[in-house]
Amino acid sequence: MTTEHDSRAQSLERFSRFASHYVTSSTHASGYDLDQLLAFAVPRPHWIALDVATGGGHTALKLAPHVRQVIALDLSPVMLNAAHMFHTSKGADNVVYLRSDAELLPFADSSLDLVACRIAPHHFPYVHRFIMDAARVLKPGGRLVVQDQVVPENKRAAAYLEAFERLRDPSHNHAYNEYEWRGMFLDAELKVEQMTTLRKTHSLIPWAQMQDCPPDVIARLHIMLVQAPQPVADFVRPVAAGTPDARFDHVNILISGSKP
Repeated sequence: MTTEHDSRAQSLERFSRFASHYVTSSTHASGYDLDQLLAFAVPRPHWIALDVATGGGHTALKLAPHVRQVIALDLSPVMLNAAHMFHTSKGADNVVYLRSDAELLPFADSSLDLVACRIAPHHFPYVHRFIMDAARVLKPGGRLVVQDQVVPENKRAAAYLEAFERLRDPSHNHAYNEYEWRGMFLDAELKVEQMTTLRKTHSLIPWAQMQDCPPDVIARLHIMLVQAPQPVADFVRPVAAGTPDARFDHVNILISGSKP
């Protein structure tokens, strides 16, 4: 059984190894979802914002022009350095960098205006801890905005998708359904303000190659996509499965909540 320590160590190793991939990844670097995240955040010029698990730094860069300061936080120092170089190349001068665990945020209670986290919580050992701690560090009226992979409520379909994701990236821990996300926000006493789902289409081979998957793993991913049960196929909408042009949808949730 994988321990919490093993899970963090695996994430740290893989994200450090593939840091440059995340800077250039079209999934993370661009898309209408970044614009929607910004719209859900409703940032203000005097705000201090925290971007948790900043990765390549794309969310921090999106927020930077709209707030006083962005704190880019990540567990991997290699990833933080990659984000720093990326921000410097883009002229962002109001971002500071901090290495820390997403589930134990090193900030005082009620000290931040905005916490954002994009396409990362499925790697966290205990997402509910992150949500609770994000609520703790927010000022009254502050906002938490999260975007992440979401799974269907059908448990068999969700388990199949989890296995598909973990085959490609063993640091994938767990993705939640919409009901569970809403529940975690409510448990942290955050008022859910907006929630929507977003679809992003991936070509299977470049998606797998981003994690340096060997040919045998790519072949198994193809098989899983071809043989996907109908509830899974309905969810990810595969096209040209089993061919070099195979592609499918990632379904993400985007949810925002405010602290009373």
